Parts: sequence; structure tokens; C-alpha cells
Amino acid sequence: MELSEQNVNKQRPVYLDLQQIQFPATAIASILHRVSGVILFVSLAVLLWLFATSLESAAGFQTVTDLLNSLFAKLVFWGILTAMAYHLCGGIRHLLMDLGYFEDSMESGNNSARVAFALTAVLSVLAGIWLW
Repeated sequence: MELSEQNVNKQRPVYLDLQQIQFPATAIASILHRVSGVILFVSLAVLLWLFATSLESAAGFQTVTDLLNSLFAKLVFWGILTAMAYHLCGGIRHLLMDLGYFEDSMESGNNSARVAFALTAVLSVLAGIWLW
């Protein structure tokens, strides 16, 4: 395929500094919703393994209990619960947008994203209180 002179002479950025770009709250909300979905997908395998191990025998149950009582496991479980809370809040936000809400202006979309962030923060703190 032959390149035209018009395409070759276009001014393109040589270096794109992502730290200088200010993403709107809606873009951050969308990216985090995808990230939380991936976290939940990966954590599902770990949670199913823990569940299966706990049901195998009394020794397996004790192993899982001892593992979940460690600080590291509580932090991981808290992260999973936080990802689940965000994915739920972000999913409800997306469903409301599919129904036509928060689409009339960029400001309403940003506000709905901020509400999802705030609800996630509250749910994350409640999950932390519940775990510890």
C-alpha cells in the first residue's frame, strides 16, 4: 500500500506525556469500571479455590480459616470487596445512563461519576470496618 504525501506530512505528537493530560471524571470512571471487572474476574478463581478447599475436609476448612485471619489476606479480601463495590456502583451508573439519565451534559456525567466514587468510598470503609 502506497503512502500519500498528505499522510506523511501530518504533524503528529512525538512525545505524549500522559501525566499532563487531565482526564474527565467520566473517563476515569469508565477505566476503573473495566479494571474492577478484571479484578473481580481474577479474584473469582481464588475465591472459588478457597471455597472448594474449605468444603473438602475439616483440615481444609481450618487451613482456609487460618489463611483468612492473616493481615495480608484481609487486605486482599478488602481490595476484592472494594472492587466489587465500585463495579456495582459503576454498573448502576451505566444502567442509568442507558435509560437516558446523566447524558444531557458533561457536567451531569462528571457528577454521576463523582457520586459513584463517593459511594464506593463509603462502601469500602464499611467493608474495612466489617473485616476488622
